[in-house]
Amino acid sequence: MLQLHSIMRARAGIWQSLVVGMVLASGCWPATAWAAERSHPQSSLYPLYKLYGSEYDVDWAVLAAIDRYAELTKTKTAKQEAPYYGFSFYPAAWAGIANPNADDMFAPEIQLFGGLGQDANGDMLALPFDPADRIKALAHWLDMESGEDEEIAIWNLFQDPVAMDRIDGFARLFRTFGLSPTGSCFPIDKRYNYTVKHTFGAGRSYGGRRIHEGVDIFASYGTPVLACSYGYVELMGWNRFGGWRIGIRDANNMYYYYAHLSSFQKGLHQGDLVRPGQVIGYVGSSGYGPPGTSGKFPPHLHFGIYKDTGLHEWAFSPSGYLSQWERQKQHVTRETVLERKS
Repeated sequence: MLQLHSIMRARAGIWQSLVVGMVLASGCWPATAWAAERSHPQSSLYPLYKLYGSEYDVDWAVLAAIDRYAELTKTKTAKQEAPYYGFSFYPAAWAGIANPNADDMFAPEIQLFGGLGQDANGDMLALPFDPADRIKALAHWLDMESGEDEEIAIWNLFQDPVAMDRIDGFARLFRTFGLSPTGSCFPIDKRYNYTVKHTFGAGRSYGGRRIHEGVDIFASYGTPVLACSYGYVELMGWNRFGGWRIGIRDANNMYYYYAHLSSFQKGLHQGDLVRPGQVIGYVGSSGYGPPGTSGKFPPHLHFGIYKDTGLHEWAFSPSGYLSQWERQKQHVTRETVLERKS
């Protein structure tokens, strides 16, 4: 048994050395795994989410959403320490708090010290960089921690209300549309007349000196405004700068901002899921004052995109996306999304 223990520990050390060496040498995860996941990083993980979600009675979409949010908000240091996709436990938690070897990957020893690491395939190794071991450990921990309330476990993982909201939104999107839905749409119905003014970064004076964090698309009052991506309505209502506005977030943590609307699409509510081409509102000239202010400028859609890393959120010019979407065909719909619950 001692000989087997030594062999397994040596194998774990070799695996860890190889992985770290490859990451440091190439700046990315091993080529074979990286090539398979380049376009859809989570596509190969879907069977694992389903398998261990079922085994531990945890929603597979929550597992996937935790992984997605953790990946999108990893710091540079975190990526260096855990150069693989998704959520990662701290080494001491994986190996066991009392374990003298914080990098231990020998499963029986990890179990002895109460570590969270799991051996998914019976090779007596619990490898934090192995997708099956890692996702099984996450599902097992959620099952133990949550009882009947997964929100408690998610809070204990991140202790951040923003993270909880994003993970809930991502999970709802995954259940309804899958992990990697494809499709995008120009935010104005192209059957109507419009003019795009690429004024991102220009100065603005109302409410103090600031820059214009978007692009203006001028169109007549009542022109339909469309969702440009799969997402959920994170924000909806009045803002003294943007007037009647809608904010939609997708599962890549991109936030799409639609402002100066004349009205919202009937039946649309905060929290609803949307798809590309879905009518969400209508062009207007609202804003620059208290609720109901309108007509201080010509009717247009202010369209902005923001990227959120978890620590910072910033606007960038949407002109490139708009030029690409403008060349695509549109499928305009007023049908609401029927959300799947499982």
